[in-house]
Amino acid sequence: MISEKILRKKINIIKYPIITDKTTKSIENNIYYFKVDINSKKNEIKEAVEKIFDVKVKRINTNIVAPKSKNIGKIKGQIKKYKKAIIKLHNTDKINLFDNN
Repeated sequence: MISEKILRKKINIIKYPIITDKTTKSIENNIYYFKVDINSKKNEIKEAVEKIFDVKVKRINTNIVAPKSKNIGKIKGQIKKYKKAIIKLHNTDKINLFDNN
């Protein structure tokens, strides 16, 4: 049994899944995309995914996405940089991101 404090720390590493056309197609190949804490390391991300979703991770790639400029009307702004984790699971494991009723 994982203590509540350790589980809360692992949950804070993974922010949310990235859902786009490309990422939903890659789910068929057991590849999932998550936005993660920018200071987290690959082994921390792996432990967090394995504990939270109860799956076995095969491979992790990470990428820091550069900031982008964005205009909202006349106001210019920037989207902050973030870290993206690309997670490949073993063939027997799945993460249920969508509610299948």
